[in-house]
Amino acid sequence: MVRKLKFHEQKLLKKVDFITWSVDNSGKENKVLRRFHIQKREDYTKSVFLNLHFFLLPLLRLVNHYRYNKLSREIRDLAEKIAKLDGSDPFKTDATTMLLNKLHAMGVSNDQLTLQTAAKTSASHFCRRRLPVIMVKLRMSEHLKHATDLIEHGHVRVGPEMVKDPAFLVSRNLEDFVTWVDGSKIKEHVQRYNDMRDDFQM
Repeated sequence: MVRKLKFHEQKLLKKVDFITWSVDNSGKENKVLRRFHIQKREDYTKSVFLNLHFFLLPLLRLVNHYRYNKLSREIRDLAEKIAKLDGSDPFKTDATTMLLNKLHAMGVSNDQLTLQTAAKTSASHFCRRRLPVIMVKLRMSEHLKHATDLIEHGHVRVGPEMVKDPAFLVSRNLEDFVTWVDGSKIKEHVQRYNDMRDDFQM
């Protein structure tokens, strides 16, 4: 039998509704935030509504405006909706091809992606495409925290543009263009270490 609550306990729990207690996912969120060194929780949780036809349009240009948790949920829902279509419907084949091609171009999936595996897309798949993670993968940095600091200090560029946002998602095509900014002290140090520095540029 539960004892009677004391006065201060009643005051603290007066506005708590145990009947409709909302189930959160903070344990998994915190684990992903620590693993990928995500500084802003909003990058993991925030999102805007993404419908079927809007998703099948240029996703690569829009993906950085959405957030990993809700975006992965939209992809799972979309894959399930496409799987429920009639197999003889030509739209199912076109939609499946477009979805799988977009996910492959983003680097979220591998070459063996199917609708069944697309339906298992999680936020971690997008976290692995963050710029600090790609830098560690390319051996430009040893740790995610160090890679994040280098990005925020303006030492890294993707293609011709300098990127200072660690939440930048690197697509599969842009992965080969992640490098140091011209004039960066880190770039000079790497070139000096590899005996590739041009004295004319000093």
